[in-house]
Amino acid sequence: MDLVNFKLFTSGVRAVIVTALILLFCSCALFGCKSPTLEEASKKELLIYCGTTMAPAVRELADIFEQRENCVVKIIKDGSGSLYRSIQINQVGDLFLPGSESYIEKCQAEGTVVESSSIGFNRAVLLVAKGNPLNIIADLNNFTNGKYRTVLGASESGSIGRETKIILATEVSYRKAVEQVIFLATDSKDLVSTIKSNRADLTINWYAAAMRDNNSAAVDVLRLDEAIAPPHELILGLLKTSHYPMLAQRFMAVVGSDEGQSLLSRSGFGE
Repeated sequence: MDLVNFKLFTSGVRAVIVTALILLFCSCALFGCKSPTLEEASKKELLIYCGTTMAPAVRELADIFEQRENCVVKIIKDGSGSLYRSIQINQVGDLFLPGSESYIEKCQAEGTVVESSSIGFNRAVLLVAKGNPLNIIADLNNFTNGKYRTVLGASESGSIGRETKIILATEVSYRKAVEQVIFLATDSKDLVSTIKSNRADLTINWYAAAMRDNNSAAVDVLRLDEAIAPPHELILGLLKTSHYPMLAQRFMAVVGSDEGQSLLSRSGFGE
């Protein structure tokens, strides 16, 4: 098995694990992993599939929504590709927020998403260690010339991996860049971790990943020209499998409100 196929295999295994966890969650909901209180049993629940980069901000909004609606919001976070495959397999859940609009477009074409709303933007950037000690410049040839230790997102497991493949295939050589990497990471969180832990010098990631969890104290952003890395709309989709579509629509309204947009902007998802 060559390097690329091995890395794609590992991303597929991750999707299987996520699917197993979702099935476990559903089994607990049906058969009870513990005895819920009467109050807990009476609450409506929303299940949101959320890309890793957006999950902290969505959790904040979910906490607000739970208090207002007296409901429970559960979030399954992972790379967008893994979440997409899990939705297709499991056919359960209420909302889907991937890191790229392409996944929502696929779901709409397949009839999986029945309503959608634009809530912000994702944009790809280069990440380096704080202070840029190696004086790396925003040149995509740095992923193919072997000068630096590089890590990229796997194209099959997450939205940043898919975006990275598009950018590198257009500007340099994606295959050559993959041949140079230390490894392919599954999602944006893993990519940030490689820079923070000094396991890599350079990566491509979503801008918002550098803004969350105090990551800006450990990494610097090198911006790419918008002609190379254009902003991508973040689309929140209502799934046809939703048990509580009206409740899900109210959550969508909160995300799109001034309050929700302000939080998302602070998290790096504004225009």
